Amino acid sequence: MDKLKGRDLLSLANLNSEELKEILQLAAQLKSGEINLKCNKVLGLLFSKASTRTRVSFTVAMYQLGGQVIDLNPNVTQVSRGESLEDTARVLDGYLDILAIRTFEQKDLESFANYAKIPVINALTDREHPCQILADLLTVQENFGKLDGITLSYFGDGNNVANSLLLGCAMVGINVRIATPENYLPNKEIVEQAKTIANGKSEVLVTQDPQVAVKDSQVLYTDVWASMGQEQEANNRIPIFQPYQVNEKLVESAADDVIILHCLPAHRDEEITDAVIEGKKSLVWEQAENRMHAQKALLISILGSD
Repeated sequence: MDKLKGRDLLSLANLNSEELKEILQLAAQLKSGEINLKCNKVLGLLFSKASTRTRVSFTVAMYQLGGQVIDLNPNVTQVSRGESLEDTARVLDGYLDILAIRTFEQKDLESFANYAKIPVINALTDREHPCQILADLLTVQENFGKLDGITLSYFGDGNNVANSLLLGCAMVGINVRIATPENYLPNKEIVEQAKTIANGKSEVLVTQDPQVAVKDSQVLYTDVWASMGQEQEANNRIPIFQPYQVNEKLVESAADDVIILHCLPAHRDEEITDAVIEGKKSLVWEQAENRMHAQKALLISILGSD
């Protein structure tokens, strides 16, 4: 994995298919205990958005690798008093070995990375959520024993998770279908990028018809209908997104061996019913745990091991 050493991960598009598969393989080996690597480095977390899984999984992953974590809450740093991202980046360069950023605008993440010499990881922006998709692909791989040829269907808002799913699935040969209302489509540029990556070898489909998306699908995936920063319009979205709810009827229309994924937090009985998320086909909790294993592999790949 030396080819990733010192590199940023601002988007899954920063990786090629081979590199992505190598991270997933390393994550599986670390999770199983087949290998035990150490990385005595310091990770900084600069999060402008609320976080449970990303914050805790990165922290535990780094601790288990033998490293340390500094939580750089913007409210208790000079960022809250107007210090520029550029100045902050150059200062943190002297203290940290790597930095994970969770923010709103992708351009802010990219600006920070341009000024920072240390590697920068996208821990979520409004455009993409690459670390989530590493865990998602690991979960699919564990369950089916492969990725190539599997069909994954996402239902709901064409948000950052949908965007990164398009890229990640295309890179590993998963057929990916995004079912979403007309005015809530995923990023057009990313859709075209995913189609180019797939190059006709796997399906990349964006549709407004959930029944088209669910047919023979082996993975049903959803996310909240209103992401962070969109809370005020959440109630208005409910009737628009109701046809895209992952419920028992939708599950019955999928493949017999279907699994259910959700990146969490979940609004039960909105985007997913309580019965489905708690049902036998749900791998949501395994998926959440895999955030830690996938990010541990990512940290080792970028920082190297001791």
